[in-house]
Amino acid sequence: MFKGLFRKSERSAVPARRAAKLPDGLRIYAIGDIHGRLDLLTQMHETIRADAAQSGAPHRRVVYLGDYIDRGLESRQVVDYLLDEPLEGFEPVYLMGNHEQVLLQFLEDPGVGPNWFFFGGDATLYSYRVSGASPAIDAARLAKVQTGFQNALPPRHLAFYRALAYQHRAGDYLFVHAGIKPGVPAERQSETDLLWIRDEFLDSTADHGAVVVHGHTIAPEPVVRPNRIGIDTGAYASGKLTALVLEGAERRFLHT
Repeated sequence: MFKGLFRKSERSAVPARRAAKLPDGLRIYAIGDIHGRLDLLTQMHETIRADAAQSGAPHRRVVYLGDYIDRGLESRQVVDYLLDEPLEGFEPVYLMGNHEQVLLQFLEDPGVGPNWFFFGGDATLYSYRVSGASPAIDAARLAKVQTGFQNALPPRHLAFYRALAYQHRAGDYLFVHAGIKPGVPAERQSETDLLWIRDEFLDSTADHGAVVVHGHTIAPEPVVRPNRIGIDTGAYASGKLTALVLEGAERRFLHT
């Protein structure tokens, strides 16, 4: 379930198809996987503010591609920051990541806990001041950790996690967390594929009907293909959080 996290370094290629575009007057900043790195998120917000000041686009939108939590030690603080200090003058779009999905599952089913703790959930619980999380935990202690988290989770955080969207379409771009299943229309994509898919999507050369902007799979640099753009640069470990800037037919990247 959790295999295939890392991909070998990929060389970016220039798309050969007609250039994808956004509607006139719209600029989008898409931010990759944050994973509890509040320091990088605040830095990126400052970079975006400065960058946007140079734009005449009347409508500005910021799309977060999911995985706000886990691995980094400030997951709770990341959510507080997004709720309390949103980018002024920007329309925010918050997408669901596979890590948020597992958090919600753990609230209902403690049995997912050991897998979640193994791939970073222990750091999230630490940020909520819930102790005892371990991949080797026994059933009795696991139930206590679940109850502790249920009690520690602020209602507004639960509402945030539950309200996360699975995809967002703008012009010729489709924004998702992990990718899409090739050959399946966007409206029929499964939650599992949108949050977890890897090789079937990453290796596909199919025309998806939109350029898919995604995170989920780490690469040292943004990966640009004719049918997709991947912007997960492993911020929690690398210190490099990436944002894709889109306006008209132009695209470029910002990094911490």
